[in-house]
Amino acid sequence: MEGSPQEISRLLIAWNKGEQAALDELMPLVYEELRRIARRYRHGVNDTLQTTALVHEAFLRLTRWEDNQWQNRAHFFGVAARAMRHILVDHARARGAVKRGGEARSASLDPDLVSQERAASLVALDDALSVLAAVAPRQSRVVELRYFGGLSVAETAEALGVSPETVNRDWRMAKSWLLRELTQEQSIVGPRG
Repeated sequence: MEGSPQEISRLLIAWNKGEQAALDELMPLVYEELRRIARRYRHGVNDTLQTTALVHEAFLRLTRWEDNQWQNRAHFFGVAARAMRHILVDHARARGAVKRGGEARSASLDPDLVSQERAASLVALDDALSVLAAVAPRQSRVVELRYFGGLSVAETAEALGVSPETVNRDWRMAKSWLLRELTQEQSIVGPRG
């Protein structure tokens, strides 16, 4: 079941005002979109249980978020995409610590949520996005919303309060910067695997 952007935005605003019934109505309307975002993060790994676990963990974080002043549908899905990114990166970092003999932090997700080969690349991408955020915060958000959140150019523009042309320009520049950054890191570290 999918709701219109206007219906989702209306329910988000009602939830902002503390209406618990709005959250109950909202969940079925956004669930499939959250699953789609989770599948993008998991890059086609076709494991329903793990995707579901990621969606549920992200939704739990969103419902516990103290400052949930949702502006609209695009803002909600952008924050959801960021929450999923952080869940997976935290999990990948913990997995890497265990692999190196360190202590693992407790995680509520399945230990195989992020494959070992993907964990390193996910951490590298997150590190590169963090560097980009320090240099060009909006470009970093554009990548997060477009690539990880799967938002359209128009939805990204709406979420960021900029024009679609600005989103397209930031998208091109950020992709180029990330490619250069990740390629440079790969040549310094050498091939992973």
